[in-house]
Amino acid sequence: MESSLPMTDAAMPAIILVEPQMGENIGAAARAMLNFGLTDLRLVAPRDGWPNERAVAMASRADIVLENTRVYATTGDAIADLQHVYATTARPRDVIKKVATPRAAAAELRGHTAAGTATGILFGKESVGLSKEDVTLADTIISVPLNPDFSSINLAQAVLLVGYEWFQAGDETPPVRINNAERPANKAELAHLFARIEQELDARGYFDPILQRKQVILQNMRNMFQRLGLMESDVRAFQGIIKGLTMKVKENRDDGDKP
Repeated sequence: MESSLPMTDAAMPAIILVEPQMGENIGAAARAMLNFGLTDLRLVAPRDGWPNERAVAMASRADIVLENTRVYATTGDAIADLQHVYATTARPRDVIKKVATPRAAAAELRGHTAAGTATGILFGKESVGLSKEDVTLADTIISVPLNPDFSSINLAQAVLLVGYEWFQAGDETPPVRINNAERPANKAELAHLFARIEQELDARGYFDPILQRKQVILQNMRNMFQRLGLMESDVRAFQGIIKGLTMKVKENRDDGDKP
């Protein structure tokens, strides 16, 4: 299955699974990777060999990741072409290294790849994680802040967390947006709405001339509507409401009520 990606493997960190034990976990990790545009998957001595049919089934069509997967005998071999390596571990106290959260590491990784530095992230096997020897090969440790009373996450979840932060560090999606194709109301439409409201209120003697608070009331009204961030259709809806409210009340009498 062919797939196009926005960047080459050289412009993204390699995901290195050290001695993964189950094909299903490799497949789930591959799926998580492709969600965030990562395709360079490296396996160090996978227990059940490679390729693995269970990985294919669990990857849910992340074929490009599996097809490009490379297998190595040792961690040293897997990172030989890399210049800066991160190690994910829940036990950072065993060695003296810089420890970063996934978010901080993602920002650093973006900087490294922008400078042309080849990077990779080590993930340990499901049962015991990375060995101290593997962590020693890394430049920086990634430690995920979790509930101290329950900090157990599986291999695919760890890849997902780190991959998500990597993607977010380069994503330009607005943090908040209106899921609507309509445009916001322009100032002319708002001015027409305000004038209509003022006209109808005036016609009904709403503003007490003795109190002389008309301008204050209108100013507060305008500020309120400006805060609402009205869309084009919202202004039309308000115009319709005003029209409905200002229509004469129709008498509804059944024929039986007529004299």
